[in-house]
Amino acid sequence: MKKSPYLILLLTMLFNFGSFAQQNWGGGVDNETLHFGFKFQYVAAEYKILKTAEWRGPFPEPGSTTPMIPAQLMSLSSPVSKGFALGFVSDYKLTENTNIRFTPGLVFSDISAIYEFDDPTYSVQKKVQATFVDLPIGFKLKSNRLNNYRGYIIAGAKYSMDIVSKKKKDDSDLISSEKYLKSIPNALWYEAGLGLDIYFEWFKLSPEIKFSQTTKSVLMDKDRLENPYIAPIDKMFLRNFQFSLFFE
Repeated sequence: MKKSPYLILLLTMLFNFGSFAQQNWGGGVDNETLHFGFKFQYVAAEYKILKTAEWRGPFPEPGSTTPMIPAQLMSLSSPVSKGFALGFVSDYKLTENTNIRFTPGLVFSDISAIYEFDDPTYSVQKKVQATFVDLPIGFKLKSNRLNNYRGYIIAGAKYSMDIVSKKKKDDSDLISSEKYLKSIPNALWYEAGLGLDIYFEWFKLSPEIKFSQTTKSVLMDKDRLENPYIAPIDKMFLRNFQFSLFFE
């Protein structure tokens, strides 16, 4: 019976500490209507390629029966390319469990397509160098906070602009077999993902995974008849998986 007061005191202290951690850890960021932060991202990107009915070729030179590449295409694929991104976070609290987020960033990711011909000497990997300015906006739906953790899902859209120099896409002086695979500079994407808010004493860390894909084809096909690497492709979508760390 003598130990009861000490047990009650210990339980009271633990309860108060748990309440303090839940309410104050994270620097009180959840209590703010508007707060900011920054992000680091790992990006795994690839093309989703839809081929034409006659994708194997060979494709003739404009106004001639001579093929641009004297071989038949056997395989056309896009390997996963690694990249990274840096950016900022602007988060506006709508309700206790809903936020709207604007997370602009700069993405460095080179995407490529592999062309394999029946004559291996013509097989090649065409790389598209891309540096994107990403402007994503999304709705974040959060669970109730459990101690120092809170799960969430996020969905939204983004507009991206490729800021690579136009000179790197100018192949007008090159022969057919040296032409570039080119994509349009601007695109609208849809995206969705999930994550976990982890509250530390002075900040909140949120690991997140997200899938994104362009809403329309990004293939620049205005010179289709003069480019053997564009001719086999009907549509080409850009998609990626992102692993992000948000610090808020």
